[in-house]
Amino acid sequence: MPEPYDVITMGRIGVDLYPLDIGVPLARVETFGKFLGGSPTNVAVAAARLGRRTAVITRTGRDAFGEYLHQELRGFGVDDRWVTEVEEYPTPVTFCEIFPPDDFPLHFYRQPKAPDLEIHPPELDLDAVRDARIFWMTGTGLSAEPSRAATLAALQARSASARSASARSESPAPEFRTTTVFDLDWRPMFWDGGDHSSVAPARYREALAHATVAVGNIDECEIATGEREPHAAARALLAAGVELAVVKQGPKGVLAVHRDGSTADVEPLPVEVVNGLGAGDAFGGALCHGLLAGWDIARIMRYANAAGAIVASRIACSSAMPFPDEVERALAEGAVTEAIAAGPSGAAS
Repeated sequence: MPEPYDVITMGRIGVDLYPLDIGVPLARVETFGKFLGGSPTNVAVAAARLGRRTAVITRTGRDAFGEYLHQELRGFGVDDRWVTEVEEYPTPVTFCEIFPPDDFPLHFYRQPKAPDLEIHPPELDLDAVRDARIFWMTGTGLSAEPSRAATLAALQARSASARSASARSESPAPEFRTTTVFDLDWRPMFWDGGDHSSVAPARYREALAHATVAVGNIDECEIATGEREPHAAARALLAAGVELAVVKQGPKGVLAVHRDGSTADVEPLPVEVVNGLGAGDAFGGALCHGLLAGWDIARIMRYANAAGAIVASRIACSSAMPFPDEVERALAEGAVTEAIAAGPSGAAS
């Protein structure tokens, strides 16, 4: 029987074209860097950088950018066996503008439809999904069919497996427990109705019933629960069915509340922000790493905060994901120093 994956993520993928000129409007940018992108894909990269065996379920166009994404995934050590091609649609491209410390507008080119929303339920390897130690899905995957049906099929397979184990009175050791993470990932431009979508909250609630961990910022928690106050949002996520609610608060840090009553309210690590866009994905990969390691939630949040801060100090997302020694160094020094931001090569990623 094949060894289960540590982490399987499902959802968005694309090419990030990020300006190499900081503080320059997109209309005036002359030089761009090309990177693997897409939040759940970056989470798989981040977890792989930390030594985890990862794979991603997604789709690209049948084009040169799709070939590029396969090359990058393999280079990062992420299994691309479930990254398939869609003939009808091009691989998405995303541009950003970089205005530190907190303004990073994104410009998505996902029309007429992104291939990663063309994941069909029959295409899923549900045995692998069930067996993965962590399965990570996102709110964007619920925004359109057939991706929504496929995402829910994966979640239902995970839930059914957990119920079956419970019915057999199995009590697996903590390191073998499976975790299903719902990254709330609210992107209003992908939903009919945008910020005023009437269907998004219901779809979020449906998915939360199958998840064991929910992760989101204040805006995302509000879509999922109607609550903006961090503690109220965490309680609402727990009431919706998860075991661990993680509420990201940007410069105010992160709040994590577990169903068992344990909590962690962790301040951010000091960092000179260059591009904040990949920080949440680094946080996600580190969260998976800590959960797999069986750490307590305070340690996990500190570690994930440090990983996110390191990526915020760099221009890129995927290629900026930190290695374990970088995260440990940032924690030991209590900040992301210039040397850490520069990366192992001594040049900013």
